[in-house]
Amino acid sequence: MRICSRKKSDSDLGKEAKARKHEICRETGLCREGDMQRMGKGRENDNKWWKSAVIYQIYPRSFADSNQDGIGDLQGIISKLDYLEELGIDAIWLSPVCKSPQDDNGYDISDYQDIDPMFGTLRDMEELIGKAGEHHIRIILDLVLNHSSDEHFWFQEAKKSRENPYHDYYVWRDGTEGAPPNGMRAAFGGSAWEWVPEVGQYYFHQFSVKQPDLNWENPKLRQEIYDMINWWIQKGVGGFRLDVIDQIAKEPDRQITNNGPQLHTYLRELSWETFQKADLVTVGEAWGATPELAKLYSNPDNSELSMVFQFEHICLDQIPGKEKWDLAPLPFRKLKEVFARWQTQLYNEGWNSLFWNNHDLPRIVSRWGNDGEYRTESAKMLAILLHGMQGTPYIYQGEELGMTNVRFAIEDYRDIETLNIYKERLEKGYKEEEIMRSIHAKGRDNARTPMQWDDGEHAGFTRGEPWIRVNPNYREINAAKQTGDAQSVFACYQRLIRLRKEYPVFTDGEFRLLLEEDEALFAYTRTSADTQLLVVCNFFGQTVRCPLAEQTEGMELLLCSYAAQGQEAVLRPYEARMYLKN
Repeated sequence: MRICSRKKSDSDLGKEAKARKHEICRETGLCREGDMQRMGKGRENDNKWWKSAVIYQIYPRSFADSNQDGIGDLQGIISKLDYLEELGIDAIWLSPVCKSPQDDNGYDISDYQDIDPMFGTLRDMEELIGKAGEHHIRIILDLVLNHSSDEHFWFQEAKKSRENPYHDYYVWRDGTEGAPPNGMRAAFGGSAWEWVPEVGQYYFHQFSVKQPDLNWENPKLRQEIYDMINWWIQKGVGGFRLDVIDQIAKEPDRQITNNGPQLHTYLRELSWETFQKADLVTVGEAWGATPELAKLYSNPDNSELSMVFQFEHICLDQIPGKEKWDLAPLPFRKLKEVFARWQTQLYNEGWNSLFWNNHDLPRIVSRWGNDGEYRTESAKMLAILLHGMQGTPYIYQGEELGMTNVRFAIEDYRDIETLNIYKERLEKGYKEEEIMRSIHAKGRDNARTPMQWDDGEHAGFTRGEPWIRVNPNYREINAAKQTGDAQSVFACYQRLIRLRKEYPVFTDGEFRLLLEEDEALFAYTRTSADTQLLVVCNFFGQTVRCPLAEQTEGMELLLCSYAAQGQEAVLRPYEARMYLKN
């Protein structure tokens, strides 16, 4: 049961949410009059399975290769379901596997209802859904609803003429060649407008020129999307991760890309027409989300999404006026403040997603931990810190082993962003050593090297030539070495997953940050009616005094990042302890 410390009842919150929906529907005219009442009746999500679940992200290209062509595939994932069940996860989020020209790693979909041949077939996907279910694991698909590939049938038709019924599925503006409608820039560089002489118009693309933006103002387009999602629901998927979902309500004439005025109206209609028809988890990628916006996305009335991915804790070293690749010190106290704000502001009013890693981010043990002498201890510490908070934790493949960043030569990288920044910075006069330091710290290929299964050739990922090099440390860091070791990083993640299911305080407990000004310790409590969880973490490589030693008296030590218990009064380098009072 959810513990509420606020004066408003759940019914009051539901009435307010319903009133907001009706007001937006009437203002925009988007909803049919008969839909207003039913769209206001979101289903309360207090007992949703995903609140106590742990989700595992797989980057299929790099997970497991069954046909030995050097590229991971769906049959490879099927072959590892026993491993994932042993870990204890509840669902797999698959990075995009739909048919795609792969201009942007599958985030340019050419057919939403087929599988890219590099990963297998639709029959393989159906087999994965079924066999994962036998292991008590659900499959979450990664969907891109903001844009499609320019090779999608819709766009191939749309560019034939202005009268084509698919033309209005995309965002077009009149103009003359060489004079775009405005100066908006695409995220991947260049103008956000591309001229099509066949129709004498520009189409809008927020990302690659091969990723034209879909026109969500068109109800026929929206219905096509709903039909497609319901088709996947019928096949038994357990949910969806929605790529850059905060950008579907763009208004390029006003230079609005994310959080457009009709965003939440679109999301409510989407949810009603699809997600609320099954027991699903839905998570939206929303780089611009604030806690206030997240309350709308993840309102307990279930009218939009289960939760969002927000990235404030990931981007803390981004300095205004500086580029992503400019290295800066990691602000520890700011990290505590950001986590605490999201934990406290969403309590009883929304739901957090908890993650350190994904396919676009460097390995967390190399970023905030210590991937040398204290790799095991710091990997456990980061896991304990995150999994003790309220929200749904996500584990990125290899994180449960403490996999690290790589230090390749530039010719061994495959990520287009990395290769472009290397060239651009050389041309700007940066020293090569400086460029490579940034790439080694932040490059996306850090997360994309093959999964390290064992100490055999290519880490057991493939017997062929892998599409990208394996991290050379695979003989030391691999699944075979850790799955039988009670003190391994893998065993720590196993224990954290079991604890989340055993103790309701992980789901319901209220968060309180402790030692806010401390420069070395990250500590907090989670408290429910009769249970308190205490987590204390030494974030750095020096032994420090533990000022909470007296507070731990009478509490059970659930987990520690060290094999042998130390003195209560001090914390060793990267030591984390999790206590429980029941």
